[in-house]
Amino acid sequence: MSESLRLDKWLWAARFYKTRALATEAVNGGKVHLNDNRVKPGREVKPGDALTIHRGGYTFEITVLGVHKQRRPAKEAQLLFEESEASIAAREEQAENQRLANSGQHAPDHRPNKRERRHIVKFTRKHE
Repeated sequence: MSESLRLDKWLWAARFYKTRALATEAVNGGKVHLNDNRVKPGREVKPGDALTIHRGGYTFEITVLGVHKQRRPAKEAQLLFEESEASIAAREEQAENQRLANSGQHAPDHRPNKRERRHIVKFTRKHE
């Protein structure tokens, strides 16, 4: 383990993103903040830095505990960071709210047949 590593490499090694390209795209898109500042993918990350990651509608507030140049198994990747208790609670609450919001919805029993599709098309064109 070395003392610092590029942000995009660290996000990839810590398994927040599947590829470095996705990690770079997220950093360039403003989805990742280092110490409350928007940064570039090449910025060096070292232990003790605070990261805020917005991914998939959820926000992770983490502290970097270590760096590793290679992508390791998930169990080892979890040792590279520590998520704050407030962040964990907020994500769990958001997931619960999402689950409750989706609980009333259900998938249709079948795909529309030809007659039903014609009715759908006729209805949607009528209101255009």
